[in-house]
Amino acid sequence: MEHFTGKFNLEELVYKYRYPLGAVFLLLLLGLPYLGLSQYVMRIIIMIGIYTMLALGLNILTGYTGLVSLGHSGFFAIGAYVTAILMLKLQIHFIPAAFIAMIITGICGLLLGLPTLRLTGTYLSIVTLGFAEIVKMIIMNWEPVTNGTLGLRNIPRPSFFGIDLTLANHGMYYFMLILLFLITFLCIAIKKSKLGRALHAIKENELAASMMGIYTARYKILAFILSAVITGLAGGYYATLVSYIDHNSFTFDVSILILSIVILGGMGTIRGMFFGSILLIVFPEIARPLMEWRFVVYGLVLIFMMRFRPQGLLGWRTTLPFQVPVNAQERQKRSGKHGISRS
Repeated sequence: MEHFTGKFNLEELVYKYRYPLGAVFLLLLLGLPYLGLSQYVMRIIIMIGIYTMLALGLNILTGYTGLVSLGHSGFFAIGAYVTAILMLKLQIHFIPAAFIAMIITGICGLLLGLPTLRLTGTYLSIVTLGFAEIVKMIIMNWEPVTNGTLGLRNIPRPSFFGIDLTLANHGMYYFMLILLFLITFLCIAIKKSKLGRALHAIKENELAASMMGIYTARYKILAFILSAVITGLAGGYYATLVSYIDHNSFTFDVSILILSIVILGGMGTIRGMFFGSILLIVFPEIARPLMEWRFVVYGLVLIFMMRFRPQGLLGWRTTLPFQVPVNAQERQKRSGKHGISRS
């Protein structure tokens, strides 16, 4: 049932016309390569897609569950290096290599989640930051596998039916869209599921969620695993796009950028991850003439956002009616038939 207040509200307008707007957005994305854009511009657009995937992964942990991570560059690096090593040294195709990378990053997410169950806030952030630094040190010192500080070169691009995906034939762009849509639909499904409601309850008040019978430890670990898996997939795709990775590709700045996208776009929203990625990836390119001052502007924008709009640019405080799940509606109808009154 839809209910609107009668006065102009951006959220209500977007909600009412969500399907036409979604169709227009989809057609725009599908037609971008045919607008005569240069490979440089297309590469930036693909990077926007990659960071949207990374933000969607972190959003499950930070936006849905309320756990702030400063170490997602570690999961990003693990996904990239595992995929690159499997493709370079074992000649494995991208799909199985990325799948293995997702499994390994998921295991790392589990191992990181277990000791952090009793940590929140600053302490959790410090632990995740330490995890990212440990991953970086392993990459630099495990030379027989990672090639140390020299990095991995000539990482092959994905290929399907004998056709290599490149920027020139737009294959890498459309492959990015496929991965992005799959991750987006997964995040939407999680948000609308029992899992999503449990994570939201933990974010609002973990003690109250525990008192309601929610096994908070299990759901927090699951959030770590899902977030790591999505980040690992984005890392694998990134490695094939740039064809060269080293420890400098996964610094603390990357973790901060991913977290900034989530905060700026709107924690807990899907649309915010797209908007935040566009803003924070395109802005440094536009502001290059400002040289070092562009980071000052970037920092001031984040400060003003946290001060005057902490929910993010697209993090609306919803006025829409709560949608009762279909199974709950069915139970209500059945109870009504049996004459059970509700007060």
